[in-house]
Amino acid sequence: MGTWDIGPFDNDTAADFAGDLDEAALEEREPMIRRVLKRAADVTDFLETPDAERAVAAAALVVAQQPGGRPACSNYSPSEPLPGLSAELRTLAVEALDQVVAESSEIAELWDDVAEGRKWHRDITRLRDVLDPPVPPQEEAVFGI
Repeated sequence: MGTWDIGPFDNDTAADFAGDLDEAALEEREPMIRRVLKRAADVTDFLETPDAERAVAAAALVVAQQPGGRPACSNYSPSEPLPGLSAELRTLAVEALDQVVAESSEIAELWDDVAEGRKWHRDITRLRDVLDPPVPPQEEAVFGI
């Protein structure tokens, strides 16, 4: 089937990753998420689609545990509970998501070629913004002397 929607778990690769997490012992789940994020974050040349799809899914799991984060609700996301994920995974997830939307990302190229591409990019930005909220612009203070 491949990819059926824009959600983090709406593709075969991410759904398989969720299944792998469900089958793993509880203490193995965070290291699995870390490895997936690190693989995408540390790419030096071209990020291939399967690695990007897993990274987006892993980042969504990190986001789900953040204030303001939405649960990774999908029929294809993990059904088994995850441990509380380490805070440093936030930074790693941001780095991975930055690689997912970079010019050297196969998945970004593929989404750029379809009608839902803008929506996919917005969803990636939303995930990233929960992990690393943008700083609101500051108004200049006008002081009377």
